[in-house]
Amino acid sequence: MKVIKRSDKEQVLEQEKIADSIFLAAQDVGGTDDKLAQSLAKQVITKLDKQYGRIKKVSSAEIGDMVERVLLESGHYKTAKAYILNREKKRQVEASKRALGVNDDVGLTLNALTVAKEKYLLRDEEGEVAETVGGMFDRTAKFLATAEPVKTRKVWLEKFAGVMKEQRFIPGGRTLANSGTKNNQLANCFVMPMPDDIEGIFESLKESSILKKYGGAVGFTFGHIRPKGDKVSTTSGAAAGPVALMQLVNDASDIYLQAGKRRSGNMVTMPITHPDIIDFIHCKESGNNFPHINISISVTNKFIEAVKKNAEWELINPRTGKVTSRVSARGLMEEAARMAWKNGDPGLIFIDEIEKYNPTPHVGPLETVNLCGEQPLLSYEACNLGSINLATHVAGTNGDSKVDYKKLEETVRIAVRMLDDVVSVCEYPLKKVADTVHGNRKIGLGVMGWADMLVKLHVAYDSKDALKLAEEVMKFIQKIGHEESEKLGKEKGNFPNFKGSLWQKKGYKHFRNATVITIAPTGTISMMAGASSGIEPHFALAYFRKSMGQYNLPEVNSDLVKAIKHVNGLYSSDLMDEIARTGSVMGVTVIPEKIRKVFVTAMDIKPETHVEMLAAFQKYTDNAVSKTINLPSDATVEDVMSAYMMAAELKCKGITVYRDKSRGEQVLNIGQSANKVIRQPDNSENQRTRKPENQSKESCPECGNKLALEEGCKKCYGCGYSVCG
Repeated sequence: MKVIKRSDKEQVLEQEKIADSIFLAAQDVGGTDDKLAQSLAKQVITKLDKQYGRIKKVSSAEIGDMVERVLLESGHYKTAKAYILNREKKRQVEASKRALGVNDDVGLTLNALTVAKEKYLLRDEEGEVAETVGGMFDRTAKFLATAEPVKTRKVWLEKFAGVMKEQRFIPGGRTLANSGTKNNQLANCFVMPMPDDIEGIFESLKESSILKKYGGAVGFTFGHIRPKGDKVSTTSGAAAGPVALMQLVNDASDIYLQAGKRRSGNMVTMPITHPDIIDFIHCKESGNNFPHINISISVTNKFIEAVKKNAEWELINPRTGKVTSRVSARGLMEEAARMAWKNGDPGLIFIDEIEKYNPTPHVGPLETVNLCGEQPLLSYEACNLGSINLATHVAGTNGDSKVDYKKLEETVRIAVRMLDDVVSVCEYPLKKVADTVHGNRKIGLGVMGWADMLVKLHVAYDSKDALKLAEEVMKFIQKIGHEESEKLGKEKGNFPNFKGSLWQKKGYKHFRNATVITIAPTGTISMMAGASSGIEPHFALAYFRKSMGQYNLPEVNSDLVKAIKHVNGLYSSDLMDEIARTGSVMGVTVIPEKIRKVFVTAMDIKPETHVEMLAAFQKYTDNAVSKTINLPSDATVEDVMSAYMMAAELKCKGITVYRDKSRGEQVLNIGQSANKVIRQPDNSENQRTRKPENQSKESCPECGNKLALEEGCKKCYGCGYSVCG
């Protein structure tokens, strides 16, 4: 018998799912007999077969009605009441979803549907939503499939749409928002040159502004710009220096509100040898400067060795190539660590490790990275990203769950072809970008839902088993990804710069894409997929959500709720409230240790474990990995230094640290009162770049910026502070 879901999708009717829902309802009222739940579920199946067996189809609502009937007829009145209440909660969620004015024909969560509406669904001239969620995925799939031969186009369209609707793979936000529209610019990230002459600087600003207008974030290296006070041959004046010129880049990002309602972001990197490196390290010290720019220092292996030896370090004028001064290498690193300790900037990129894996060194060097640091690119190069939801690739339940590698392989192969098709159909607004992109055809396939997968497998994030599994899963994804790119090279042709590339030197005869694997932070696409962000641990397991304008209802991680309910007699509303107040289960001793060990959060994990996880994924990633190294509020500058040095030692390509509470009394902490919203620090969508459109007269108590008024909440886009109600 088939079950017709609310989204009109059909699934096979399973007794186990019915038994599970009965047992979980029973536990709400102190029930402990899972065998009884199985017996009742069997009765439900028998009655459904008798009533609907002729048509072989039954709706979710009809199953629910039958469960209520069986519970009441069997005298389980308390369980029936709990089951009815749970159904009512689901109805309220469905009502809230309908109130959004969006037809959810896929079956997203309320949060996911809100993200889809605000970011990706097309609207008509009046600003009303003009497509369903399934329609968005179909539109994207149809446009990407135009890159396929006509005779197989329908097949690939259906496969592309299928993996998106099943939330197995989601392409980057620009691809979802722009596919099949007037603005067919689908790439997530770009890198542009920043030369050392005024004409070139303003030409780069103009070109990068065009890219931002069409929906891209841009990375720059300011390493070629002469230092502050240096000679300017055409005038009697002195050079303003790179830090002053960063203001131009920042201000240019204020101009365009991009498709998907986000402002553009920038990454600016500077070599550790630049004479203005100290000014660069301190340029965001106030916390208010350059809100549209992320900054990272480009460090070399030679510098890391100098830090270890506490040796002198030469600063070199990029215009003349001459040494301007000598400073302490360790002192420079400590200064960078001190600023990162203070407010999260700067990060580091390990440029020698990046260049070591440059697939096309004969085309040009890799000098900088994209907004979040995971994608090294040449000047005038772009890359499109997409992520596999690992949480949907777990087979089995409870004690026999395992990674579904067969399903994962299928998803990887479809995703690689999808991303390659993005390169083909994307309409780049600059010819130089189109030429560079088509020459290398770089794609960036990554993952999200890693923390969710670990929970489903009953593996603790901070365990050796998790690190081992990270390497195993990523090695598999990279292997299949490379196989598929090789296959596409045979089918459609190699990337034009293949001759002389790293792939040719490795013995490949065919390869379609200069890079295949990238791990991005997956800000909103992970929210839409209902998955944990990238390879990050869960930040908080619960928070309070204001409902109907007056109730603070605890929202707890669904996997955690399920685990707790399977411990006889443990579940209670008071326990859920306690978890929601703390956001973590580490101090909740009534929860069995085996559950607490698995459900760790970012602040429960040692900094070195964060770095080890970063390195484990980097080992099998062509490009780089975006991951935040979370530090507790009482961490020291030396702790930041240790994380930096450990990342260098483990051959990472970049690192970003964030110390809890380093931006004032932030809202996002584990353990908050019910009137504050918990959110994760998210560099993926560059939230700090947003400016409030409906301003309150009040200023943020944490950073002083004007608060925005949004849907009954006061929000700050300077530091993330938020109060609702």
